[in-house]
Amino acid sequence: MTVTDSLTPSTTRPSGAGQRWTPRLWGVLAVLCAVLFLDGLDVSMVGVALPSIGSELGLSTTSLQWIVNGYVLGYGGLLLLGGRTADLLGRRRVFLVALGVFAVASLVGGLVDDGATLIATRFIKGLAAAFTAPTAMSILTTTFAEGPARNRALSIFTVFGASGYSSGLILGGLLTSLGWRWTFLVPVPLAVAALIAGIALIPRDRPAADGGHDLIGAVTLVGGMLLAVYAVVTAPQSGLTPATVAIAALAVLLLAAFVLAESRVRHPLVRLSIFRIGSIVRANASMVALLGSYVSFQFMMTLYLQDVLHWAPLRMALALLPAGLLVAFSSPFMGRLIDRYGTGPLIVTAMTSLSAGYLWFLATAGSRPGYLLTVLPAMLLLGGGFAFGFSSIMAQATDGIDDSEQGLASGLVQSSGQVGTALVLAVVTALVSTATTAAAGDFSPFRPGVNLVTGVAVAGLLLNAVMLVTARLRRPVPASAG
Repeated sequence: MTVTDSLTPSTTRPSGAGQRWTPRLWGVLAVLCAVLFLDGLDVSMVGVALPSIGSELGLSTTSLQWIVNGYVLGYGGLLLLGGRTADLLGRRRVFLVALGVFAVASLVGGLVDDGATLIATRFIKGLAAAFTAPTAMSILTTTFAEGPARNRALSIFTVFGASGYSSGLILGGLLTSLGWRWTFLVPVPLAVAALIAGIALIPRDRPAADGGHDLIGAVTLVGGMLLAVYAVVTAPQSGLTPATVAIAALAVLLLAAFVLAESRVRHPLVRLSIFRIGSIVRANASMVALLGSYVSFQFMMTLYLQDVLHWAPLRMALALLPAGLLVAFSSPFMGRLIDRYGTGPLIVTAMTSLSAGYLWFLATAGSRPGYLLTVLPAMLLLGGGFAFGFSSIMAQATDGIDDSEQGLASGLVQSSGQVGTALVLAVVTALVSTATTAAAGDFSPFRPGVNLVTGVAVAGLLLNAVMLVTARLRRPVPASAG
């Protein structure tokens, strides 16, 4: 198979059963996997380093959450535009440029001495990821023929993402012990190596013949979400001042403008009628419950274990690692389970495990949670919830969707997860903004935040359980054989 053939749309190619995996094909997959691995590595490494960053740069808990939220808002806000841009300008070109921006932003982030500049680099890295992530998936699905070849490639691709996150916890602990800046600098040579390999291996492709950008939608969505999160974070400290009210009102106006724009522009980021599909709505809400609660809980545990209990970064990373390992080792088997049981039961299982993890933590934590009794069982339950939930939710989000809108559906659920995470984390931050001043290992200031993420997870469980039970009750009863 030639390189040009490998980028022929899968609908015009034979089944992937006979596709030959040449060394160059393996090389393309390796580049894509390396970038996904790098994404997971970066997110978890920076999470481990947050307390050290706050201590050196004098950042409060409220400021620290922007290091996380700056990334997820940039990523979630432009994810849909990133996929569309790749179609219009060419997947290879967009992928390589965005990867280069990611490397430069990482380098700058590791050298700055100002909190605001650091947050800005995180936002830029999120923007870069918004272009690399959908483009990498698009390159994969157009390079590997539909069927066994693509399924095999997707399985390998998913494992690298989960492994990157798990590896980042350990590497982040080790590097933070040397200095938090290394968590920003180490990804730079890895990104440069992937960029060089991508230039050599990823075949050139042709941009779409027609189409357009929805820049109004992108600007109003990102601007509205940034202002909404800012208002949620600052309101508890400053109160309902005229400035806070004005910011909140502007956020509402921008988000309303986004909805209006999507109903009028020729090439919208989001076709609003897609929300008439019940499975799409449930999948997006479930992703908010999964990522919003999980990321926010890890944020609180990072602060508690390092700032309150004064654990070393590596010790803290090892404490949280079981969840990541469970996700990494179980990811290859999720496709078979989805084929056998369907997405509905697996999502209910995931939300049950997730809710049980938070409830167990609350029930056993007391004023100072122990590791073996409280933290370890909770992390295993959360890891199980994430392992069963992520792949199942992604599959549900695209089930029954026309091929022409697969990119929209998958991008939409990822955007919902990122934007929902930003909002949940903003509220959690407002609830625990003074928690790092707790004395003698007291966990009490963090409890309101854990109560919130528990409520978010339980809401996701109820939504899916009710729909699953309702669907089974509506199922026609087969007539008895006469």
